[in-house]
Amino acid sequence: MPFDIDKYCNEIFSIRTAADFERLSLQAFYFQYMNNPVYHEYCDLLGIDVGAINYITDIPFMPVEFFKTHKLLCDGREAEVVFTSSSTTGAVPSSHYVADADLYRKAFTAGFRQFYGEPSDFCILGLLPAYLERSGSSLVYMVDELVKMSGNSNSGFFLHNHDDLYNTICHLEATSKKYILIGVSFALLDFAEKYHLQMKNGIVMETGGMKGRRKEMVRSELHSILKDAFGVDNIHSEYGMTELLSQAYSQGEGLYSCSATMKVLVRETNDPLTLHKWGSGALNIVDLANIYSCSFLQTSDLGQVFDDGTFSVSGRFDSADVRGCNLMVL
Repeated sequence: MPFDIDKYCNEIFSIRTAADFERLSLQAFYFQYMNNPVYHEYCDLLGIDVGAINYITDIPFMPVEFFKTHKLLCDGREAEVVFTSSSTTGAVPSSHYVADADLYRKAFTAGFRQFYGEPSDFCILGLLPAYLERSGSSLVYMVDELVKMSGNSNSGFFLHNHDDLYNTICHLEATSKKYILIGVSFALLDFAEKYHLQMKNGIVMETGGMKGRRKEMVRSELHSILKDAFGVDNIHSEYGMTELLSQAYSQGEGLYSCSATMKVLVRETNDPLTLHKWGSGALNIVDLANIYSCSFLQTSDLGQVFDDGTFSVSGRFDSADVRGCNLMVL
């Protein structure tokens, strides 16, 4: 039976069971093997028997570093938008050629609703200077759409204008309006050093990333500083990357839950082709929304996946490039 891409793109947003996710993952694998030349060649070089792929743990996952060196796009598709990663000096950035920007919008909107509800229930405040200072950030694209969907005149981005951000938060607190402050780690720390607040109506969400502006610190230290400065019980976190169209969120203590279109598996650190549905090791990600690119990615993150599908990140391989959207270690 021919693969119905429109049906697939609708079904990934109505997943109810693990069996649904597995079935759609296998559909994505066969579609991408047949239509993505880079992924096809990668599978062939591994000697993969495509006919023997029956379970999600049989699927070959491609190193995320391929986005630095190859154009990962299925045949017959053109990029509507190209997202690029931030990179350290001299490093090659990743480029993600996104054939369907609306699919990305549906994915991150569905993920936000899954964990937080309607964007229109919040004022969205973006403190993302490092991303605003360059073009091609998927994170800025996502937050900009959430700002628009909030429909709140106080929503928006704050580059280095901390006074305006402080005044906006004070106004939202005085009027008992719910809000989310989404910020890169170093910018949140800069803001925390200048102002102390009691954010009774706010959520503070860090997206990782010192980006060379500050010394690295463990997540627990970062979160402790931010909790004290902002008067909140928990610091939320977003787990995403340029190469993905889906996200995971932590609502405290660094324990992430995946959006419905995303799943994290574990690969053995000494045998990258051996996968487990839970346990400790290196993290592999299935992103069903990434259907026109590659849905099966080996990351350089180390961590633990639990039997309920949640996961934590404990660090990165020593040889891995420092990444812009997820630099924190526990």
